[in-house]
Amino acid sequence: MAKLLVDRDKYAAPNASVVVDAYHAAIHDLIRRKLDASGGDWASFVFDKSYDLITAAEFAAIEKKLLATGHRFDWSAMISVHERPEAYKPATGLGEDLATFAFEHAEAVVAPPDAQGREQRGIGDNVVKYAQNLVGVARYIRSSDRVLELLTSGIPADTIAVIDDSGGTLTAPILEQFKGVICAGGTVRSHLGILTREYGIPCLMNAKISGIREGDRVEIECTAPAKTAEAYQTGVEMTAKVWRLGK
Repeated sequence: MAKLLVDRDKYAAPNASVVVDAYHAAIHDLIRRKLDASGGDWASFVFDKSYDLITAAEFAAIEKKLLATGHRFDWSAMISVHERPEAYKPATGLGEDLATFAFEHAEAVVAPPDAQGREQRGIGDNVVKYAQNLVGVARYIRSSDRVLELLTSGIPADTIAVIDDSGGTLTAPILEQFKGVICAGGTVRSHLGILTREYGIPCLMNAKISGIREGDRVEIECTAPAKTAEAYQTGVEMTAKVWRLGK
């Protein structure tokens, strides 16, 4: 009886995502059509005719159609929400108030505008040293709903994503389309730091910022030296600046 209950629970469990459901449904439909066309029974189909009636090209066509929907990363985007629900509660100040929301970190280093009119609004750990600083538009991405919204509508040009999840899983579906990233958590060795390095996307980890709002033009000092493992171990400060620019 115990084994039957285990088997029932195993095979009655829902699939990992709607993408899996869609793939299985497409396969089932293909098999039904082939079985009807062959005129045989299920046993003859499985043990005799299936390799002749269903081709690799047909499976590839199903996969291509599903990939074209753009939802192949749904499970990746949602895994953090399932594993750490307490960290992904609705963020206060987002939604209709997104334009007025801003991280306010006590450790943020702020300074008046410099000779170029740049107002320093924070610091962070630079992942990779680049030849030029990066200028773009700050956009807060802190929930799976926001990721799905951008998947549907597209990533605006010059987006510098401002996020607080250093795992990189939340933004995986759209990460490669960012111009830059400012992450409030982690280190240069965090998952997100590794991913942005591989994609060639300038990124500051462990960033402490203040007063940067949705749509603000910002500049990241990605010409600063990349923070090293030794610097973390010895407590040596190696920070890059974040500036808010004029409109």
